[in-house]
Amino acid sequence: MSMTPDRPAPQPAGKSRTPILAGALLLALAAGGWWWHQHSGAQQSADARKGGAPLAVGVAAVRQADAPLKLNALGTVNSTYTVTVRSRVDGQLEKIHFAEGQLVKQGQLLAELDARPFQATLTQAEGQLLRDQALLENARLDLARYKQLASQNSISKQQVDTQQALVRQYEGTVKVDQGAVAAARINVDYARVVAPVSGRVGLRQVDPGNIVHASDANGIVTLTQTQPINVVFAVPEVSLASVLQAAGGGKALKVEAWDRDNKHKLADGALLALDNQLNTSTGTINIKAKFANEKQQLFPNQFVNVNLELGVRRNAIVVPTVAVQLGKVGHYVYTVNPDETVSISKVVAGPASGDDTIIEQGLKPGQRVVVDGVDKLRDGAKVKVIDRAAQARAAASGQPHRKRDASDASGKRHASAAR
Repeated sequence: MSMTPDRPAPQPAGKSRTPILAGALLLALAAGGWWWHQHSGAQQSADARKGGAPLAVGVAAVRQADAPLKLNALGTVNSTYTVTVRSRVDGQLEKIHFAEGQLVKQGQLLAELDARPFQATLTQAEGQLLRDQALLENARLDLARYKQLASQNSISKQQVDTQQALVRQYEGTVKVDQGAVAAARINVDYARVVAPVSGRVGLRQVDPGNIVHASDANGIVTLTQTQPINVVFAVPEVSLASVLQAAGGGKALKVEAWDRDNKHKLADGALLALDNQLNTSTGTINIKAKFANEKQQLFPNQFVNVNLELGVRRNAIVVPTVAVQLGKVGHYVYTVNPDETVSISKVVAGPASGDDTIIEQGLKPGQRVVVDGVDKLRDGAKVKVIDRAAQARAAASGQPHRKRDASDASGKRHASAAR
């Protein structure tokens, strides 16, 4: 008798196909949602062109005004003078007369070395000078007597010449002694280290009690002059002509230094100098501006944003910079027509003036240009002008804003169309 193994009962065909059909349905729904999302914006724009729902945009008027011209750049604050204060003689550092970070004046005492060795050398030189001066005086007296005896033919002329040479020898010795005294006195003075310029001292590099040398690389302290102070920044080669034209009038160009975030003005200054050649690797030229820095807000090696004023363009046609677009046709703007449609207007854009751009050709004062919502616009599209400033004020005041659903908005549009 043969034994047949038990086989699993066959499952109905409908149950095995159910998960596959459910997955396919989900994929179809996801694909449909993606297609609707991608084409909803284009359909809305197409509807606007066909006379359907207008696109909400913000506009601004084309103005004619005096437009100040400014050039923006990133600059680095540089000290007018940076000095590593070193001792000019070798010796033991005895006293420090400054606090780290202190503002000091030119000639102010900063440190003292042990001056006793230099004072002893000075005393020796002064003693040598006194001795040689006495020898010189005695030789001169002898020369006077020899000349008198020679006039009486009591001594030979050779003795007079010899004595005269001895006087000149002592005169030379006294000169050498005077130089030795002056050098020793200078070394005594160098034992007192003073500030070579006015400015701010940094961190102390050596402590009292150490032996310092004139050849020490770090010195005693670093001193930077911060009043006045300079800012060096680079401008592109294409802007050089504008800078030269503005600076050619003989009037000092105003320069403003702003913080890293470009939100707070740090100081006002003036254009000081232009470099004498362009940097061929970057295509820029370095410019230096000078700041009085009364409030000490500019610090050496600090990065700042620089605004260089290049004068004022009188009666210029200006629009907000956000309205100016760049495409295949060049610069253009969307102008709003009286029938609440938009048209593409080619323009010749000039330099920027703050948040505005000067328009050389293509617009007239009083025209309206789109500044918000240009991403979905096409030539001839219908628009609805929205006051964004009023919306912002309403939101700031806390007034409730009811958001209409799609069916409500669609119903009102159909009702309007029926009327």
